[in-house]
Amino acid sequence: MATSLRRPSFSTCSSSPTDTDDEGVRGTCEDASICKRFAVSVGYWQDPYIQHLVRLSKERKAPEINRGYFARVHGVSQLIKAFLRKTECNCQILNLGAGMDTTFWRLKVCTDFSWFFYQDEDLLPSKYFEIDFPMIVTRKLHSIKLKPLLSKPILDLHSEDTLQMDGHILDSTRYAIIGADLRDIPELEEKLKKCNMNTQLPTLLIAECVLVYMAPEQSTNLLKWAAKSFETAMFINYEQVNMDDRFGQIMIENLRRRQCDLAGVETCKSLESQKERLLSSGWESASAIDMMELYSKLPRAEVSRIESLEFLDEMELLEQLMQHYCLCWATKGGSELGLKEITY
Repeated sequence: MATSLRRPSFSTCSSSPTDTDDEGVRGTCEDASICKRFAVSVGYWQDPYIQHLVRLSKERKAPEINRGYFARVHGVSQLIKAFLRKTECNCQILNLGAGMDTTFWRLKVCTDFSWFFYQDEDLLPSKYFEIDFPMIVTRKLHSIKLKPLLSKPILDLHSEDTLQMDGHILDSTRYAIIGADLRDIPELEEKLKKCNMNTQLPTLLIAECVLVYMAPEQSTNLLKWAAKSFETAMFINYEQVNMDDRFGQIMIENLRRRQCDLAGVETCKSLESQKERLLSSGWESASAIDMMELYSKLPRAEVSRIESLEFLDEMELLEQLMQHYCLCWATKGGSELGLKEITY
């Protein structure tokens, strides 16, 4: 007979066989997570949660890499915050290919993350979803179960006595994490609906270095599904750009040597091609900015602070790197909310 608990507990079911495909792509998740963890350890931004998900690398990361990740996290965070303000948090967020991202926890406990989210705001959406490969989700769920700093915010917000969790999925009142292949839209949609995704709510979808690893027709299908499924929505995409030049070709070759192919690189030719992909997939407005331009728009006090953390020998290398990544965002509906007014 079931016992009523004073607070929810995790109930674990058996997991399905481990997925062994797409190792190269999964490896990029590990690389990005380690880079973020290192940048946090140096002091680029505050994140008390990432240490419970990602090991600290013994190898120092180059200053231009750390500054690049700072700009990435800052840019994405600003757009998330703008969407949450416009919707007054009556919305849901779908983080596609979330990996070891900690945004949910940072939104839940704003006082622990004052550099990118204001301390005096309640910025948690109605529900936050994370989707990634089953193998990555299994690993993240293991950490959530073992680390109270990760599990407590989920449990505190959960309204039921028990919380069911298996190897590839966890669904709670305000947070869900789902193991699924973003290239399989029917499976993705089915799992999201089982976790109470609400297509009537304003929805923010986030993809950071995700679409570029999908064939163009697959990423187009995902973008079209997102534009069709939600009446009011915003899509944030962070990935490569200007990949036709020599620096871009070197980036591609380096990844191929690690058995990781940029299957969708043809859509990363320019800021215009990035915007056109979104507009042709059913999104009503689209904007894009390369990360060097974004870096130039960062608050001067923050730039001075992070540039004092480490000496950068070659500013030209930072500029080259930042000019080959971009932040794009698109909106659909939401005129009454002012979604089209969101900019960086």
